[in-house]
Amino acid sequence: MVAFPPCKINLGLRITAKRADGYHNLETCFYPVPWTDVLEVVHASSLSFAYSGHVIPGDSSSNLIEKAYRLLQRDFNIGAVSAHLHKVIPMGAGLGGGSSDGAWMLRLLDKLFELHLDRDKLIEYAAMLGSDCPFFIGDGPMIGKGRGEILTITKLNLAGTYAVLLKPEIHISTAMAFAGITPRIPPLTIDQVVSENSSSWKSVMRNDFEDSIFPAFPVLPELKEMLYAAGAYYASLSGTGSTVYGLFREEVDVQVGSPVIKWSGWL
Repeated sequence: MVAFPPCKINLGLRITAKRADGYHNLETCFYPVPWTDVLEVVHASSLSFAYSGHVIPGDSSSNLIEKAYRLLQRDFNIGAVSAHLHKVIPMGAGLGGGSSDGAWMLRLLDKLFELHLDRDKLIEYAAMLGSDCPFFIGDGPMIGKGRGEILTITKLNLAGTYAVLLKPEIHISTAMAFAGITPRIPPLTIDQVVSENSSSWKSVMRNDFEDSIFPAFPVLPELKEMLYAAGAYYASLSGTGSTVYGLFREEVDVQVGSPVIKWSGWL
């Protein structure tokens, strides 16, 4: 079986509270982007995992693909598989590429071994892998709350929107990103914000992490301004970075240098 795990962007990202378990409550809108990895999983005599493309740090046991297999193996009598990931989505980008790979591994294993898990059960397993993983059990935009695992469907539809994603060669640790955050309740909920006319998003939708991350990495606000100068109706940091994206009403050609990985296409 072969799948193409997509990435996501965050439309707005507000940190609303620090939790007793050390995590934070947030509000965001996850939106899928068709920049994909390639994941193949087949029956095998022994478990194996290989990859190509971008280098994946750490050993295979720390990868969400193998962790997903172990989760289901714990509860079901599933056989061994051989998994191969061609890694296209850059890591440490705020795009959820690794989370998508882990969630899609669950989805493929469910089909491969005919487990017939319902969506809620798959989301439960995905939440054990990471906060962004549950979103990738579905295929459409979702409002995310809690740690990101409390998901509700949104009617938002960006079909016909042209997106440009720019990923410079910098790494932003999650710990560093959260260290500069002061949780606060926003004046509008994310549900209200995405319901606004998209022409107003620039003034009403924001990513809280820009306040602390942009001063530390000046290239990021420069890329954001570049996207607005090219005609984006909305531009933002995605997640905790380091990707900056722009949304356009028509196709554009944004020129960037070699230190920046670029993806562009229709949503």
